[in-house]
Amino acid sequence: MAKTDDLILFAQVVECGSFSKVAEQNSLTNSVVSKRIARLEDDLGVQLLYRTTRKLTVSEAGKVLYLGAKNVKQAAIEAIDAVSGYGEKVSGHVKISVPTISGDLLLADAIAEFCTMHPGITVDMSLDNRFVDLVEDGYDLVIRTGYLEDSSLVARHILDSQWVICAAPAYITKYGKPNTPQGLVNHNCLQYAYQTTGASEWEFIGEQGNYIQRVRGNFSTDNAGALRKAALGGYGIAYVPRCLVYHDFIDGQLVDLFPDQVGKKLGVYAVYPYTRQPSQKIRLLIEHIRKRYLEIHYYF
Repeated sequence: MAKTDDLILFAQVVECGSFSKVAEQNSLTNSVVSKRIARLEDDLGVQLLYRTTRKLTVSEAGKVLYLGAKNVKQAAIEAIDAVSGYGEKVSGHVKISVPTISGDLLLADAIAEFCTMHPGITVDMSLDNRFVDLVEDGYDLVIRTGYLEDSSLVARHILDSQWVICAAPAYITKYGKPNTPQGLVNHNCLQYAYQTTGASEWEFIGEQGNYIQRVRGNFSTDNAGALRKAALGGYGIAYVPRCLVYHDFIDGQLVDLFPDQVGKKLGVYAVYPYTRQPSQKIRLLIEHIRKRYLEIHYYF
């Protein structure tokens, strides 16, 4: 019968693609790792890995076994994390991806604060709006705005992000203010290319449900900060998350053109790979992030 620790070791070898890296991680020699994988193959009566001098290739049987072996490995990690949670100290490394707007607005500060609160934790934070592949890219946690379709992931809702349509007073003085959503067709609409629904399709609340108004413009960008600057410069009308321009509304540098009429509202989620339960450090980090979002919920 295959030993549990050999299954965990096999999962590590598949993930690292190297005996030597796994040997180093576990303070073993290369030959010990090799012998334990060979023992696992003997116990199961199948070849799991094809070894050449240049690389390791996982066999079909190995791929099937890995699906189960990684669950064994995850369960072991969770068990250790659950026990370590009884102590004061949490430790380890977290790889996290967050959206650019929230990253600039609050998450850079919140996550750096979390690292200071827990000296045993290190975090690698990437600012990226695309929905990264958590498992393939090795992320422990992702904060995302939008919809979740992958059933192998768990999403915890934090809050909803309302979108707004805005322009600078200088633009309104020069070109006038659209009185209805349909009036936008006569204006230069600055477009956020990152939208999944299409940059030129702006959503409004209607009597029979939400509807789309198509717009046109001479400038689009996938960077929210650049879009805000173009709007502040008086170059057009922008459709953006409210949190991006909250202070600009307060300062009077931008005007909310259609308050309570914009239909786009997206959930902000903490997303992690599907397991029976997230580790202690991930649970604590999610709670910390959620708390920081809710402290400024009115921005959203």
